[in-house]
Amino acid sequence: MTIAEIGQAHDGSLGTVHAYIDALSKTGVDAIKFQTHIAEAESSIHEPFRVKFSKQDATRMDYWKRMEFTVEQWHGIKAHCDEVGLEFMSSPFSNAAVDVLEEVGVKRYKIGSGEVNNLLILKKIAATRKPIIISSGMSSFEELDATVAFLKPFGNEVSILQCTTAYPTQPEEWGLNVILDLKQRYGVPVGFSDHSGNINACLAAAALGAEIFEFHVVFDKRQFGPDTPASITIDQTQQMVAGIKQIQLALAHNIDKTDNSKFAALKNIFEKSLAVNKDLPAGHRISFDDLEAKKPKGFGISANAFESVIGKKTVTPLKKWDFLTEEQVKS
Repeated sequence: MTIAEIGQAHDGSLGTVHAYIDALSKTGVDAIKFQTHIAEAESSIHEPFRVKFSKQDATRMDYWKRMEFTVEQWHGIKAHCDEVGLEFMSSPFSNAAVDVLEEVGVKRYKIGSGEVNNLLILKKIAATRKPIIISSGMSSFEELDATVAFLKPFGNEVSILQCTTAYPTQPEEWGLNVILDLKQRYGVPVGFSDHSGNINACLAAAALGAEIFEFHVVFDKRQFGPDTPASITIDQTQQMVAGIKQIQLALAHNIDKTDNSKFAALKNIFEKSLAVNKDLPAGHRISFDDLEAKKPKGFGISANAFESVIGKKTVTPLKKWDFLTEEQVKS
């Protein structure tokens, strides 16, 4: 599953949200994900800026207010996603936001890494019995163990994403090794949540067997926003999704290197037979320097058997580039 994360890339503009939906519908992604913020329910004036990027918001809470949409607007966003064939997803950051998403009608919930230890919201989400995708960005295995154990009695389908909370994430921070660790530890579908700002991390994760891919998307890497450096563009999204699908197709079709019978005809074309690289008289004792290998196979002694003729004598004279056969050599 490929999930294009818009987050706050819309900068509070409803029109920009709908533009993203239209653009991403042509990239091959499965889902488009937003974030549902209700400022007064999730934040306070005491919350510091992660990055002081905004010149128009005095506080972080002011920023969250500017990112809010009404329930009616969320209904419109969901309807547009349905219209173009994209699954509508949104991460809630308060219990009040869960109520909004339930009214709008999400199929599954994505838990941001900052909410993994928020058992209050997890209980509310788990009670919906809908699938839950957990982002492990800031969590230790001990914390993930506790969260998975907490959710287990509810019976929700749970998936976990390897994620590193750094914007943008550098290659040495991708944590690709954790993908296998998560699979072995929890026995659930595992994916990769990317903040690298390029397509390479998700492609590498696909090669390691990740099943879910979440990545931030922007129209242009020069646009305003806190997540822009950690995002890829619409065009890059299309390229990456195609690459992921090819890698998954490759992983689903193993090659048996013990059987090369289907290459028999090609081997006769590309493999070679022994020949001589100079005129040789009868009775000449053959050395390595007398030999060449020429296509096709089957017109002389096989090139891989060259050692069998070294030191043997020619029976008849040979012209330069003649194939060397068993009948033309003797001990």
